[in-house]
Amino acid sequence: MSDHPLTIRLHPHDNIVVALADIPEGQLLTGIGTTSDYIVRGHKIAARHIPAGANVIRYGQIIGQARQDIAAGAHVHVHNLGMSEHSHDYGFSSACEALPVATEQRTFQGYRRADGRAGTRNYLGILTSVNCAGSVARFIAEAAEKSGLLNDYPHIDGIVPIVHSTGCGMSGKDEGYQTLFRTLAGYAQHPNFGGILLVGLGCEVMQIDALVGGQPIRADGVLRYMTIQAEGGTRKTIERGLAELKGIAELANRAGREPIPVAEIMVGMQCGGSDGYSGITANPALGYASDLLVRHGGTTILSETSEIYGAEHLLTRRAISREVGEKLIARVHWWEDYCARNGGELDNNPSPGNKRGGLTTILEKSLGAVAKSGSAPLTDVYLFGEKIDKHGFVFMDSPGFDPCSVTGQVASGANLIIFTTGRGSVSGFKPTPCIKIATNSEMYQRMADDMDLNCGDIINEGVSIEAKGHELFELLIRVASGEQTKSEALGFGGAEFVPWQIGAVM
Repeated sequence: MSDHPLTIRLHPHDNIVVALADIPEGQLLTGIGTTSDYIVRGHKIAARHIPAGANVIRYGQIIGQARQDIAAGAHVHVHNLGMSEHSHDYGFSSACEALPVATEQRTFQGYRRADGRAGTRNYLGILTSVNCAGSVARFIAEAAEKSGLLNDYPHIDGIVPIVHSTGCGMSGKDEGYQTLFRTLAGYAQHPNFGGILLVGLGCEVMQIDALVGGQPIRADGVLRYMTIQAEGGTRKTIERGLAELKGIAELANRAGREPIPVAEIMVGMQCGGSDGYSGITANPALGYASDLLVRHGGTTILSETSEIYGAEHLLTRRAISREVGEKLIARVHWWEDYCARNGGELDNNPSPGNKRGGLTTILEKSLGAVAKSGSAPLTDVYLFGEKIDKHGFVFMDSPGFDPCSVTGQVASGANLIIFTTGRGSVSGFKPTPCIKIATNSEMYQRMADDMDLNCGDIINEGVSIEAKGHELFELLIRVASGEQTKSEALGFGGAEFVPWQIGAVM
C-alpha cells in the first residue's frame, strides 16, 4: 500500500498509483501531491512527474509511454498515455521453478469416463456439424424436454444443443477448417458429456463422415449420428433424434459420481469486462488457486493470445524449455500477421468498458491478465481446441473474445471454467460449469445473482491474495463435485458456443 489509503502502489518501481476510491480534484495524497483531476476508482494517478516520451510503469513493467508531460497527481489515461515501442528479453526458461508438490491427496466427486478422463457434469449433447442443422437440433432438444424424456434418468444433468454459425461456405482444407474440426471433435469427446447425438444437414463442407472417421470417436461408444437429408426432412429427423436420445440416455444414466483425484480437474482461466482492479484482486487470487491446483497435479489453461500481448516475456521465462517458449512466441507472431492482414491492431483490444474501468493500453491489460497464471512453469502451448495431453499450467491459443476463447478451452478438455470480471460479464458455457469472480465489491453487490465469489474484499477488508486463493480452490472442488454455479442456476450456456472462424466465408 502507499502511505495514503486512497491509493495502492503495486511495485516499488512504479511511477503511477491506482485509486482505490473516487478521489476529488484537489485531494492531497501523501508523497505524491495534490490531484489535478477527478480520479475514478481503478484509474491511475501519476506518482511523480513523468516527462513526455518516458515509460509509464505499473507492476514494475512498462505499460506505455507518456504522450505529454504528466504532473504528479494527474490522471494517467488515454489522453496522455499511449503504446510504446520497446522490445522484451524473452529469457527462455530463466525463471522456471517447479512448485512444491502438495502433501495431501484431495479428491472431488466426478464421472470417470471410458477414455480415462473425468467429467464434472453428465449432459447429453446434440452437436451440429453446420449452422443449417442448428434449428433442428434445438427442435429435438425441445421435443425431448416436452416429452419428459429425462424424468427416468436422474443422473443426467440435461440436454445441450450445440449450434453455431459455420460449417459450410468455407474451404475444406485450410486452417479454418482444421480449427473447426478440432473444436467439434473436442466437444464430441468431452468428458462432461455422457453421450452425443451428432446432427448434420448432409451437403455441408464439414461432413459428418469426416468427423466420425469411420470409427467411434468416443471410447464409450455413446455417440449416434445422422443427417437431415438422409432422414427425409425435419419431422423425421426429430422423431429419429428422440429415439436416439433415449438410447443414449439409458447408457449415460449408468454413470455416477465417484471420488476422483483433483489432478483430473482441468480449469480454463478467463477474464472479461476487466477493470483497473482485475490485476490487483481477482486475477492474482485465481493465479494462486491455479498454483494450488497444479501442485495437486491438476491442469490450468491460460488463453486469449491477444490479451497477453506485451506480457508474453513473463510466460516465456517460465517455460520448461526454450522449445515451449518459442511455441508461444510463434503464436504471438501469427497474431501480429493476422491483425496486419485483416486491418486490425493489437492495441485496439482494450474495450470501451475496459477503459472506463481504468485500463489504457493492451500492455497494461495483458500484465493484469497474465496474473491469472500464478507462478507455475509453462508446460506446453496448444492450438485452439487442440486436445491437452499434459498436466500443469499450459497455454492455448485463442482470440480475446470470451465466448470464443472458452469454446476453444472446452474443446481442448477443460471440465471447469473460472472467469474473472470487473465490469460484470454474464455468460455460461455448457457442458462446462463456470465460476464467476468479481474484482470489486461494488459490482459484486450490484450483480450478486451472477457472481460466485467476491475478490473486492482484498481491497476493502484486507483479505490476503493467499486466503482468497485458498477460498477459490475449495470452491472449484465443490463445483467440480456438482455444486451449481450462478450461471448454471440462471440457465446460461445455450448461446455461448462460438467456434473461431478463420479464413474466407464463400
